[in-house]
Amino acid sequence: MENKMRFGIKSKIIIGYLIVIVCLFIAFIVLNSQISSLQKERNFIIDHDIEVHDLTNRIEKHLLDMETGQRGYIITGEASYLEPYNSAASSWEKDYNALYQLLNNNPNQQEKLEKIKGSIQDWIESAGEPTIALKKENNTKELQQFFEKDPGRRYMDDIRSQFTSFRNVEKKSTETRATELDEKNQKIKIGLYGLLLFVTLISLAIAIVLSNSIVNTIKEVTQTIKQITAAKGELKGRIKVRSNDEIKDLGIATNALLENIEERNWLQTNIAHAVTMYQGIASVDKLAEKFLFTVSEMTGASFGAFYVREENDKGDLFVKQAAFADRKGDAGRESFLIGEGLIGQAALEKRTLVINDVPDTYQLIASGLGDVKPKSIFIVPVLFEDEVIAVIELASLHEFTVLEQELISQVIETFGLTINGVIRRMEIARLLKESQAMTEELQAQSEELQTQSEELQMQSEELRMINEQLEERTKDAEEKSFELEAAKEDLEEKAHQLELNSQYKSEFLANMSHELRTPLNSILILSEMLEENAAKTLSEDEEEYARIIHSSGKDLLALINDILDLSKVESGKLDVLLAEMNMSELPDQIERNFSHVAEQKKVQLKINKAQDVPDIIHTDEKRFQQIVKNLLSNAFKFTESGSVTVSIQRVADHRLTTAMRTVDTDCWLEIAVADTGIGIPKEKHQLIFEAFQQADGATVRKYGGTGLGLSICSEFAKLLGGWISLSSEVGKGSTFTLYLPSLSNGLVDYEKVNFAYEEVAVSVEEAEPEAEITEIDHPIQPVEPSLQDDENVFQDKRVLIVDDDQRNIFALKTALAKQGMTIMTAHNGIECLEMMKNSEPFDLILMDIMMPQMDGYEAMQKIRGELKLVDLPIIALTAKAMKNDREKCLEAGASDYISKPLDLNQLFSVMRVWLVN
Repeated sequence: MENKMRFGIKSKIIIGYLIVIVCLFIAFIVLNSQISSLQKERNFIIDHDIEVHDLTNRIEKHLLDMETGQRGYIITGEASYLEPYNSAASSWEKDYNALYQLLNNNPNQQEKLEKIKGSIQDWIESAGEPTIALKKENNTKELQQFFEKDPGRRYMDDIRSQFTSFRNVEKKSTETRATELDEKNQKIKIGLYGLLLFVTLISLAIAIVLSNSIVNTIKEVTQTIKQITAAKGELKGRIKVRSNDEIKDLGIATNALLENIEERNWLQTNIAHAVTMYQGIASVDKLAEKFLFTVSEMTGASFGAFYVREENDKGDLFVKQAAFADRKGDAGRESFLIGEGLIGQAALEKRTLVINDVPDTYQLIASGLGDVKPKSIFIVPVLFEDEVIAVIELASLHEFTVLEQELISQVIETFGLTINGVIRRMEIARLLKESQAMTEELQAQSEELQTQSEELQMQSEELRMINEQLEERTKDAEEKSFELEAAKEDLEEKAHQLELNSQYKSEFLANMSHELRTPLNSILILSEMLEENAAKTLSEDEEEYARIIHSSGKDLLALINDILDLSKVESGKLDVLLAEMNMSELPDQIERNFSHVAEQKKVQLKINKAQDVPDIIHTDEKRFQQIVKNLLSNAFKFTESGSVTVSIQRVADHRLTTAMRTVDTDCWLEIAVADTGIGIPKEKHQLIFEAFQQADGATVRKYGGTGLGLSICSEFAKLLGGWISLSSEVGKGSTFTLYLPSLSNGLVDYEKVNFAYEEVAVSVEEAEPEAEITEIDHPIQPVEPSLQDDENVFQDKRVLIVDDDQRNIFALKTALAKQGMTIMTAHNGIECLEMMKNSEPFDLILMDIMMPQMDGYEAMQKIRGELKLVDLPIIALTAKAMKNDREKCLEAGASDYISKPLDLNQLFSVMRVWLVN
């Protein structure tokens, strides 16, 4: 009944607005007719005028498509150009008819449209169809005569002029309608302003009446709030409002706010009580019992268990430390792992769980009269530094309210710190007890020592003197420590300088390689051509001179490669590519590569391979082969008579050293190369493994070499996880032994390898106090066969040589011209691009990389990018020959890559492949 009689502020305001709305409705009826007329005219402008302009543009577009298709067909003769012509010819009349119908209230414009139609038809009949027919008949002469007069242009100009006049008239018509529409809009605007003034006056009158009815009630509410404020914290009082309106709702909301504040006060009070409750507690179980009791009292929980995390072999285990309303110790399980059950899942996810739909099988709450099933379960993890250190589970006969849940959550926020502090204090107490026990034991020992004090007293003076000496030494040690720190900083600075020196060394070797390989390229090519003596113009002595020049150039190339390899190893930039290697093929490879050398020197070659050697090992085959070839080349080099023996066997388990066993490998191999040569003095064994070192000057003079071979082999062996040992006796021969692991699981730790090397070296010296091995020089390089042009693919091919070195250009131009090719030359990338733009296409380009103004990388990128010559073969020639040069050339656009000095057989082979393809 009270709700039916409710006459609130909203109702009062609505009645006032209803009066205003009635006034507006009357004015709306008056203005509606004007607005409807305005809307119709606006729609007419939008729909009619825009449609007229759209159809006009479409007709003109159709005409343009017809003209374009006609001219395209006449120029190219392609029938596809007639498709837009035919499509436009069939479509323009439809748009014309629609436009003509749209202008049925404007005879003048319709008359202009009829003239435009006549002009279009005249163009089709006199220019469009006749020219297409002449083109289909391939009557070029009449077409030429027609376009000399070109009557179609006059028709087109007339049509464009007529369309322009038509659009101007339509534009003026649109502007006239828009002006009329603006005038009507102004009238409606004035009417709206008058209506706004009228409604404003009515609204002010209603506001005065409503404010008087509201203010009096608000004063009563304000007075009641002041009385509650004067109660000094007592929130029992409530606001009472007699009016049945929104002010009453305000009073009800204020009363709800007071209740909420009262609940917050209760929450803060209980939190403060809980925090002060567990101060001074020194054990976790007492803390857990006190906490459960206090929280159960605050929340009305009837059952609870407290678990604390402990670490064991299985991981983090949560063990029950206390329980509330425990019945014979069955309040929950004794322990659980993280993630085990709901309580374990809550600990895992660090998330609070509230379960109100408790199953019938859940633990019952016991009382004196029986057992009762709980209605709500509350599981909350306790965190410390974002780690769960405890979990609490509560059960209640009533559902936990939001306020009770918030109370527990806020108490738990700082409870983790308390638990951790108690655990730490317990640990300290335990350590204190142990310390006390140790103190008692020390005291007993002190009593025993007391009996010896008289004897020690005699020595105390001596000890005091020693102590003074030790203090002096300590001061000296501190001074030396400061000196060592300074030395460390100095070493770090020197290490930085060494790193810079290594970088400068790499750059120097790269530039040196380029500068040496560039002239060497010309020497090798021209000497090889002279050695072949294709024209038969040289004598035998001159051919021999050419062979010597060619052989010397190859020796120089091998020296450059050795220096670069040694530099890469020392700078740590040499890649090791592990893969499977077939050991069963190794004897055949050695026989194939060195049997002719043995025959030439009349030295016997023996190869022994044990049965237990695995067929497949994992290593870098290229580096392994280089080591073996260098060792064998060295053996043949320093052996005048007798034999060279290669022994391949697996290192037996009982022979493995401690360090060798620590390497993760399938097996260890032992490859021994023994010779009956000159031998090496024992004092030179370590020296020959250093770069540019040989046993003595006489060896250098007699056998030659640079002293790089053994140094490179030693470094390669270390990279592969092994080492090289040496036993030798002057006049009887030497034996180099390569110890190498099968690296199926990746590279080994170099520190272990170095340790193993030292260990084995010591054992070898103890077992065989003889001498060790000699130096390795360059492997024997077989003489390359003469060039053979099996297929005449080079005849009349245009080849462009791009190089800034005239010697290389002359050598390449001479060699290629003999194959029947047409040669053009350029000295840098800019000149190359100009020649390609201004001359006939080339079949192949030989591109040097290091050039002034524009290098080969940029030139190849511009050829592929700007000139769009993606299929033109480009072979990159570079003398720098450093790491990643091949990848950089291919990325820049090269088809293939050859390093200088060039091998003509290799060059012709690569050129043949790309020219044939």
